[in-house]
Amino acid sequence: MKRLLIAAALCAATAVQAQTYPSKPIRWVIPYTPGGITDNVTRMVTAEMQKTLGQPIVIENKPGANSIIGADLVAKAAPDGYSVVTVIAAHAANATLYQNKLPFDPVKSFAPVSLAVVAPLILTVNNNFAPKNVKELIDYAKKYPGKISFGSSGIGAAAHLTTELFKQTTGVDMVHIPYKGTAPALAGLMGTDIQVLVDVPSTLMPHVRGGKVRAIAMFSAQRVPGAQEVPTIVESGGPLIEASTWLLFLAPAGTPKAIVDRLSQEASKVIQSPEMRARFDQLGIFPGGGTPEQASKFLADEIAKWSKVITTAGVKAE
Repeated sequence: MKRLLIAAALCAATAVQAQTYPSKPIRWVIPYTPGGITDNVTRMVTAEMQKTLGQPIVIENKPGANSIIGADLVAKAAPDGYSVVTVIAAHAANATLYQNKLPFDPVKSFAPVSLAVVAPLILTVNNNFAPKNVKELIDYAKKYPGKISFGSSGIGAAAHLTTELFKQTTGVDMVHIPYKGTAPALAGLMGTDIQVLVDVPSTLMPHVRGGKVRAIAMFSAQRVPGAQEVPTIVESGGPLIEASTWLLFLAPAGTPKAIVDRLSQEASKVIQSPEMRARFDQLGIFPGGGTPEQASKFLADEIAKWSKVITTAGVKAE
């Protein structure tokens, strides 16, 4: 009887907490530097969320260690709905790259809130590189194995693993040159240090349209808003490979379900609004939204997908 009374009291307290939530500002951690797609999209969405939540959402950029520092802050925060983190595809890769070495569990330490956006990745090449489409790239790589270098924003980044998936699917041999961020990798592409670079359209399309690099395919089944002139990988003569980076909102594990549901509902309303969808179209990204359960399944599927790629390629953390 005593246990039942305690359980009932806890449930009542949680219900009251959920009804009054939020009663103070919410800390929202971005484990990357300001200015990138993760920072920009999070700020766009949270700026609208705080209007209906009735409390400020304070953004904190906590970059470092491939997003591990920022994620760890929220993993260890009080599970009361006042700490949230935005993670990207690197979070799913970290589950394998740093298996049993992280200060938190990528799955068990968090309560998924909502999938924010999905950004299909684009395949670009140096202007001096002979292949004009994916078919020609595959043929060239098979004719000259190990002679093509591809860059990425870092080991384990979505761009890196997507190119590894491309290698595994097509059976080509290309050499990975990891950089510390997209900007130096892009400089390497324009400066002919590398021949191939995969990243998000919002970063690369201005340089494509400026004639500094060439886009030959999108890793998607359909053409992407904001980059309609770029063919899908199948249209460019390659196999269907769908790969993207994405933004997912996570709260600490143990956060009351009613609070997680409230955050999820508010995020989804903003993400799915016509105004926000129009802004996403300009960036070449697709809106997410959905329930915490759907976000949880999405994360589990991504961890499984990239675990296979990492294991097959023998990728090791820096």
